[in-house]
Amino acid sequence: MRRDFKEPGRPRPDLVIGREELFAGAREQLARGGSVLVHGSAGIGKSTVLRALAAEYEETARTVLRCSATESESHLPFLALTDLLGLVVDEVSDQLPAPQRTALESALTGRGESTLQRDGLALRLAVLSTLRTLAAKGPVLIVADDLQWLDPASVELLGFAARRLGEMPVRMLCAVRTSTDPHGHEQDRYLRASPPDTLALRVAPLSRTHVAELLENRGYTGLPRSTVRDIHRTSGGNPLFALELGRALADSPTPPQPGEPLPVPTSLRTLVLNRLDMLSAEARRTLLVASAGARPTLALLHAAGRENAEAETAQAAALGLLAPEREGPGVRFAHPLVSAALYAEATAQERRAAHAALSTAAGDPIERARHLALSTTGADPEVAARLGEAAAVARDRGAPSVAAELGLLSARHTPAGATPGPDERRLQAAEDALTAGENDLGRDIAREVLSRATEPAERVRAWMVVIDAAGQSIAEVDAVYPQALADAGDDPRLLALVRYQLAWRALVIDGDFAEGRDEAAHAAELAAKAGERRTELLALALQAQIETLMGHPDAPTTIKRALKEPQDPQLACHHNGAGATRFRWLMMSDQFGEARATATSLLREVRRRGMVESEVHYVRFLAEIELRSGHCGRALGLAREGYVLARDSGIGEGASAMLTSFAEAAGGDVERAQALAREAAEHAEQDGDLMYLSRALGALGHAQLVAGDASGTVQSLRRVRELEKGLGVTDPARGRWHGDLAEALVRVGELAEAQDVIDVTRQQALRLGRESVLAVLDRAEALVRAARGEQDAAVRQLTSAQDRLAKLGYGLEEARAAFALASLRTLPQALGARPGGTPGTPGTPAPASYDEAARLFRRCRALPWLRQVEQATVAPAPPPQAALAPSALDALAVLATTERQVAELVMEGATNREIAGRLYISVKTVEATLTRVYRKLGIRSRVDIVRLAAGHRTN
Repeated sequence: MRRDFKEPGRPRPDLVIGREELFAGAREQLARGGSVLVHGSAGIGKSTVLRALAAEYEETARTVLRCSATESESHLPFLALTDLLGLVVDEVSDQLPAPQRTALESALTGRGESTLQRDGLALRLAVLSTLRTLAAKGPVLIVADDLQWLDPASVELLGFAARRLGEMPVRMLCAVRTSTDPHGHEQDRYLRASPPDTLALRVAPLSRTHVAELLENRGYTGLPRSTVRDIHRTSGGNPLFALELGRALADSPTPPQPGEPLPVPTSLRTLVLNRLDMLSAEARRTLLVASAGARPTLALLHAAGRENAEAETAQAAALGLLAPEREGPGVRFAHPLVSAALYAEATAQERRAAHAALSTAAGDPIERARHLALSTTGADPEVAARLGEAAAVARDRGAPSVAAELGLLSARHTPAGATPGPDERRLQAAEDALTAGENDLGRDIAREVLSRATEPAERVRAWMVVIDAAGQSIAEVDAVYPQALADAGDDPRLLALVRYQLAWRALVIDGDFAEGRDEAAHAAELAAKAGERRTELLALALQAQIETLMGHPDAPTTIKRALKEPQDPQLACHHNGAGATRFRWLMMSDQFGEARATATSLLREVRRRGMVESEVHYVRFLAEIELRSGHCGRALGLAREGYVLARDSGIGEGASAMLTSFAEAAGGDVERAQALAREAAEHAEQDGDLMYLSRALGALGHAQLVAGDASGTVQSLRRVRELEKGLGVTDPARGRWHGDLAEALVRVGELAEAQDVIDVTRQQALRLGRESVLAVLDRAEALVRAARGEQDAAVRQLTSAQDRLAKLGYGLEEARAAFALASLRTLPQALGARPGGTPGTPGTPAPASYDEAARLFRRCRALPWLRQVEQATVAPAPPPQAALAPSALDALAVLATTERQVAELVMEGATNREIAGRLYISVKTVEATLTRVYRKLGIRSRVDIVRLAAGHRTN
């Protein structure tokens, strides 16, 4: 019978955030019977990790022993031992020798005067015997939190027993507080109280993404990304500190202004204020100057008038407020919170004095301007001008986030009626924030300007920021467009901006490529008329992009117009600029070499300029090139990098998930590929973005095909076909899903539909000269022919397709053709080849060999495909599924589209939850749809639907 003592409440698993790698190591160690010691600084989440691990593994133990202590209890001898063994002593006492039993009972009850000095050996042996006795009856799990506060006597006894348990099934799961220094080895002395094979795992600070997730999880929603960034920096990634800072922000009536620190709650200030009180007044002033500086050094402190900086910083270091700087003469706080608390505790006058000193001492013009602003109150045109100049320098250096902060400070010091005015400076700051990927900050600034601005130019500019800040979710700001048009009036300069955004709206919300192209062309004409070259270039690039996707014959001409001089330097590398449009055209035209050079050059430039959103796009572009080229390992690395960047910045998450899905299906984890594709589809559904919805479903269909789910592939890609038909997409090189759909249709026995997909797509590909698409279609058509029994023609067509794909540089597609060819030669009967014959005669397949396919997949590092080859060499693939006979299809003809889709999935054996996932509807909707299906077909249950299918199968 399992025994569990001092059972705490089970932790919510959603509270354990950002610890995947740590958990993987701990689970592996525990699974093989080892013990784990987690360690880290105060508030880093050790106890949360400990509870979560204990909750996972306590079910496998007969006995769970727990202990924990506080600092105030650490002087009480044997307290932890009492927590651990107090409730099991009666179970084992009669099996202990009398001296051991007496010593243990005295230690646990306090009725005697047992001590380590007097009863040391008896006590040590008693603890060891107790654990051995419990382990003989079943596995034992010891959970010990806050080892640093356990009384020394208990630690000594526990360590003695742990070192002598040998192969007994006793695991220890412990947590201990250590310093923030990752190179420290304080945990080593606690390992002596653990079994010899104990694995020590450090609980590291959370990343910014995980801090954002933690804050969201605890209800601190809607925080701007810039604020989350400040919380992460100030907390040092410590979850407890981050949550306390989030709570302080939630309780604060007004958010901090640019340049102002986060409000540090008393609960965190008290962690360091007692040590600050031990500093001399002069040393505290020196530390305040250091906390106000971006990169404080002793030289900077001297220049700021702190003559005794060396002695004063040494005093602070002795108190643990400063940490030794290993890489230079910098002054580094032991934790960012020390700096934040020190700054927050200072008066406004003290802060201004510190900034005033730094405004002349700092060597960097940006830092000097920032300190000047923070040392000045009220409007000051000279300060505003210097801040504006510093913002321009930051922008040029590729630090748009800094430029946005400086711009807001400049606006605060700009007098009303000045040129440029306060709101003009704010709008520039908003645009800088967008460039830095801080869309929520840019949106908030623009909304503030709109609340009071009356000038049409300022209002339209602000509306453009609001729309751009929405990203792919522009359906959320649909009401903005009429207001922007009204503010623009008949001014061609302003109308061009609004028409450009209306072109995007036509694409994303309406899914109308023709309307989008017309709006973009109209915007370009208006901008040219007004002499607004930047807007004209944006509109031309968008027009060219739409024409490329449509397969419009004017696309190359429009791209050339968009690339003509004069060019805007920043727009030239923007992800919506002509350079990016040209990249897409090169990719669709199979010109990988030039496409790679273009994307690499663009990525280098946007990184130099700090253009985060564009960086997300170009990392994705490079991943796509490597994927098409068959470099699946490189593609997977780039795709994962781009996905992390997208999640960190909150930009393009759906598109990055979609591309990463393709990369995972090619070279990684197929289950993860399907999960990412569904995530991308959910993003697109939420945003109302039909363009990316079709791409996401294309990724899902491809992942399902790689996973062997042909029916799922058909369901996903049929919907893509419908979506692209409605969008007006006629270029098959855009999504490249057509070959996958045809192949899946062959697998499920729908040969006529497969041939129709091939014929329609081939006509479009021939018109546009898409050679790689034609080769993939030939590969798919060969499978159709093989299924119809045309073995020789299928072999010839597959061989030709493989050769052409190799010449075009499509390594993975070449390998897939080789795999199909080997499979075709292996299964002549399943594919309908003529029986009989002798090897080498017409109509008889050559001896099966997957060597060529395996070699090509290995070269591509296409691991999921390589596993398919390995499986095929052991067990041949099943033949294509038979199609439903016309009589079965006639029975379903009475059903609406969704009803028919649900019925077909039931026929395939899918559960209601699986159907809901495939069709992106709720389980309740599936249940209601099935009720209608039963009524229309005159049946009573899903079993009857399956019988209907079984009764009308063809061979």
